[in-house]
Amino acid sequence: MATMHEEVLASLGPRIIDGSLAEGTVITLEWLGAEYAVSRTVAREVVQVLASKHLVESRRRTGIRILPASEWSSYDPAVVRWRLDGEQRTAHLRELSQLRAAVEPASAALAAEHAGPDDGAALLRLAHDMETTGAAGDLRAFLEHDVAFHRRLLQLSGNQMFAGLCDVVEEVLRGRTDHDLMPPRPKPEARRLHLVVAEAVAAGEPEAARSAMTAICTEVLHATSD
Repeated sequence: MATMHEEVLASLGPRIIDGSLAEGTVITLEWLGAEYAVSRTVAREVVQVLASKHLVESRRRTGIRILPASEWSSYDPAVVRWRLDGEQRTAHLRELSQLRAAVEPASAALAAEHAGPDDGAALLRLAHDMETTGAAGDLRAFLEHDVAFHRRLLQLSGNQMFAGLCDVVEEVLRGRTDHDLMPPRPKPEARRLHLVVAEAVAAGEPEAARSAMTAICTEVLHATSD
């Protein structure tokens, strides 16, 4: 169950992202308390979280100022989620898909270089689980396997910068399902390509892994450009 400050964040964050609280707007702890019927302590906690995401700047004499989008922590999972919830969802999804296309093929190739036998076997199991749940049209179960697959692949790269994108990629995958941007039954070719990636990683074949992941990312890019 969400805490009071989480509930306020879930409302206030999207209001900043969608411009309802425009750049430069100044709010106060008193305003937050009255707007959401919360204590000053809760209001302060909310501001601290928003400030950590660079959505607001809090100064003693000038109040709490809404920062421009250029200042936001673009890789923060909550910011990603709130942007995907907004009216600019399609444009942001395209940006995120471009990011994935730049990173995930290289990550797959590195995973093929670094993965041990147990790692490869675990990735293969996830790919087979994706095939089973995808063929059955069980989107929620498929999503969980898809998230686990991509997180594991980024982690297996051995590159901490790539692994640091796990939460961002997860938000993208969940956002596509939550906003009904996935087909009722995941495409057979996409499912097959995930298995090809897993097989290449397990076999220690970097270029095959890179090629299959490039094909996956290219299909996603085309889907977001339609």
